[in-house]
Amino acid sequence: MTFLLGSVFVVTILHTWRNLAGLVLQAGGADAVFLGEQARLRIRLESRGRLYQAVALGWPAGELQRVDVPAGGTCEVEVSLPSERRGWLKPGRLRIESRFPLGLLVAWSWVDLQLAALVYPRPVEGDLPHAVGMDDEDEGSRAQGQGVDDYQGLRNWQPGDSRRRLHWKAFSRGQGLLVKEFSALVGQEPLLDLDSLDGDLEARLSRLCHWVVELSARQQPFALRLSELTIGPDAGADHRSRCLRELALFGQQEQG
Repeated sequence: MTFLLGSVFVVTILHTWRNLAGLVLQAGGADAVFLGEQARLRIRLESRGRLYQAVALGWPAGELQRVDVPAGGTCEVEVSLPSERRGWLKPGRLRIESRFPLGLLVAWSWVDLQLAALVYPRPVEGDLPHAVGMDDEDEGSRAQGQGVDDYQGLRNWQPGDSRRRLHWKAFSRGQGLLVKEFSALVGQEPLLDLDSLDGDLEARLSRLCHWVVELSARQQPFALRLSELTIGPDAGADHRSRCLRELALFGQQEQG
């Protein structure tokens, strides 16, 4: 019995190792996501001969994805990772392992496919950014810059709202922090200017991200200004993608 079990153990070692040997892996790309969404990184597996069974791959922080690769064929899998910050998500080396055939032993390897996914800021709703020059005291006045229309009313202050739009009279009457709300000016090209917003950087980028998505959905031309960089005015999918990319990488050294 001892000899039999020992033989099974040796054979299992060989089969487990063989179930990874010669398997070809390639990076398949990844679609950009918004902060908080699951990034899905595609990986292509190719067999140039035999069948590979119960191969698992992924990263220690997530659940391993199991797949069978047909003999002489290919398959593509998506491995998910949570996005925790904007910019490039680079998970590093991928773990690939096999417990085939009995699940008693594991053979593994680490592969660097240089996988990366771009993470946009999390869109946060807020008023359309206004150009400098609004009359803070006249609730019915119109801004002299782009991106605003008629006065709509008051609403509660939210992180990222400009202090220039605070209704100080209401605050002095003990009504709390309220901001003046304006509707978008139809037919004009709003300027989404980072410097026109108050708050921390991430809150401002999230506000701009929301309006890039919203105005693009309306097919309305707009311009985006990030410090010394101005994009547009323009519209369309390419303009949307470039603006979101610049928001994702603003203040970071672009890599990947």
